[in-house]
Formats: sequence, structure tokens, C-alpha cells
Amino acid sequence: MTISPLYHNTRPDGSLLPQEAAAFDLLEQLGIEYDRVSSESADTMEKCAAISEIIGVPVCKNLFLCNRQKTEFYLLLMEPDKPFKTKYLSQQIGSARLSFASAEDLADKLGVTPGSATVLGLMNDPEHRVHLLMDRPIYEAEYISCHPCICTSTLKLKTADILRLFLPHTGHEPKVVDLPWTTE
Repeated sequence: MTISPLYHNTRPDGSLLPQEAAAFDLLEQLGIEYDRVSSESADTMEKCAAISEIIGVPVCKNLFLCNRQKTEFYLLLMEPDKPFKTKYLSQQIGSARLSFASAEDLADKLGVTPGSATVLGLMNDPEHRVHLLMDRPIYEAEYISCHPCICTSTLKLKTADILRLFLPHTGHEPKVVDLPWTTE
């Protein structure tokens, strides 16, 4: 996979997709600094692993989930290699029968496509239809790495900037969860 050098506070050259341009615009508006690489589509955790080596922080896994009735939606940020078991999350948030939400719901709620789910997509959720869930190691990390609403760029951001600047701007409040390292 081809990956660019690391750039500081520099958006990609050329024309950007509207959702990507909006993400960079908002980061600039909020004064949030970032490091960035561009790459081929990094739409799997395997592809993101190579980016993690260059960017210096693991690209977190972003799972877009819903309850069985499709009345509650969740964006879960977790460590990239940690196995995901719905029963542990369901117990902590009081929502049984969690499953992966559809690509249509992802586009409708966060304005992104599969492989591009990101905390930055919450800027596209002014009605607060999506609940943000952060696994404790991600919440407590110094940096978070995510896509700017498209998986051909990856950013390294200070977690404190997401928590103190970005989320208050979007009106989303994270719920910290404790997901175990288990393969059962």
C-alpha cells in the first residue's frame, strides 16, 4: 500500500469530497492541530496497521452499531486488535441485540461510507441520533487516530482536543465503556 509522508496541519492537495473538506474546515475552525497521511483506501484494520506505523499511533477501530429495532445508533471507538463481543457492550449500555448498522444508516447518520466511520462524522449528526461510545484505553490515550470522513486520509489528533473542543462543538458526550480482551 502506498502511504504519503507525514504532514502537519496540511489537508490533501486537489479537490476534496465535501465531507472530507468539511472535516478539515471544522478542525481549522476549532483550532485543532493534526498530523496526516494520505494513502490508498484504508478501509480495513489490516490496511490501517501499515498507516499506524507511519503516524505513530494505532488507528482506532470504529464500529457503527444499532439495536434490533434500529431506533438507537452507536459509534464505538476501540483498540484496533481487540476482539469485539456484543454481549460485553450490551451489558454496559443497556441495549440488547446490538448488530452492525447498515451502510445506508451510516451514510444517513454520519455522512460517511463503510470503512470511513469516524468520530469526526459526528459533525454530521446535529440531531444527536448517534451515541458515542469510547473504550477506556481510547478515551485515556494521549492521541487518537481516525479518518477525516474518508478512508484515503488518516489523522493523528490529541484526544484532549476531541474531548474538549470537537465533542462540545457537536454536542455529543462520550460514554466510556470497558471492553475486555477476550476471544470466548
